[in-house]
Amino acid sequence: MMSNPLRRPTPVAPWQDPAAQPFLRIQNVTKTYGKVYACDDVSLDIYQGELFALLGGSGSGKSTLLRILAGLVKPDRGSILIDGVDISALPPYERPVNMMFQSYALFPHMTVEQNIAFGLKQDRLPAAEVRERVAHMLELVKMPDLGKRKPDQLSGGQRQRVALARSLAKQPKLLLLDEPLGALDRKLREHTQFELMNIQERVGTTFVLVTHDQEEAMTMASRLAVMNAGMIEQVSTPAGLYEYPATRFVAEFIGSTNLIEGRIASQNEEAGTVQVYCDVLDAEIQARHADPLPVGTPVTISVRPEKIDVHEAPPQADNVAVGQVVEIAYLGDVSIYQVKTASGAVLRVQETHVERSSEPHYDWDDTLYLSWSAASAVVLAG
Repeated sequence: MMSNPLRRPTPVAPWQDPAAQPFLRIQNVTKTYGKVYACDDVSLDIYQGELFALLGGSGSGKSTLLRILAGLVKPDRGSILIDGVDISALPPYERPVNMMFQSYALFPHMTVEQNIAFGLKQDRLPAAEVRERVAHMLELVKMPDLGKRKPDQLSGGQRQRVALARSLAKQPKLLLLDEPLGALDRKLREHTQFELMNIQERVGTTFVLVTHDQEEAMTMASRLAVMNAGMIEQVSTPAGLYEYPATRFVAEFIGSTNLIEGRIASQNEEAGTVQVYCDVLDAEIQARHADPLPVGTPVTISVRPEKIDVHEAPPQADNVAVGQVVEIAYLGDVSIYQVKTASGAVLRVQETHVERSSEPHYDWDDTLYLSWSAASAVVLAG
């Protein structure tokens, strides 16, 4: 069979290429405050040109790790390499790194141009080069006519872009962003996410973004590290984290899911499936799982609400549950139903509105049959 010469080869992501060398390498970084581990033996590889996100809740260690990369916090142990060079002992001003803070930290008495030029003048660059770089940065962030304004004459989104331009003006090898969109309202934040992605792609600088907003991280990042209690739970692409969570914490933290505890009842290695008996459903759930698990092993089944189909009559499916609607939330594009089974389990179901309607499709106390495939059930340890 001849190959199609017009078909483009699928690009291989650097983290999938065994020959690719990490641009940023974090090795066994640990930081404690008293008896609390802010970072607990964290190791992470990030590649050139990535927009990488550190995602986690308050106290997860993501901001501490970012400040360690910037040189603002000294780790108890561990090393940091950028482009093969160990920068662990370097002070912040000697690192090829810049940081953009959530507050933007613009100088109120300076114009936009002066704010962007500040770091360049500190580095004693020639005046002509400073002017050229400032003009280039203003074009990059689409503010060429606003250079003479002061920060208080700008909108929140414009101040955010000035802070980004100032951070990029020094041409750092690595740009760190600490909750950069946290001060913006929802609509502006959504718009600015795509602006940031476009700018990052144009300049090619490696970005490391810290955020607690999973939607922001999933939208912007090429890959994410989910942090919890100072440790990394999982590193993957947005789709990888959502569809194939490695731990119960990741399954709960990324998106919404139904978690059903049970134990292995049987396994069909040839079909790559397991049967999991779940007390709360008083039934067995069939799930795809290739790795061998002994009978009796406690596991948790994760099923996303949108993976569950709703029926008014018993369907033919891998997994079926029946219950009554006890809660309804109408969100415009979707309706959320809480369905309680006879055994007391409550399953969250999401129905997408593909046709115009002013009301949810089902009502309180309606009896619904819920079904999902074995492939939609993720088996998690414990």
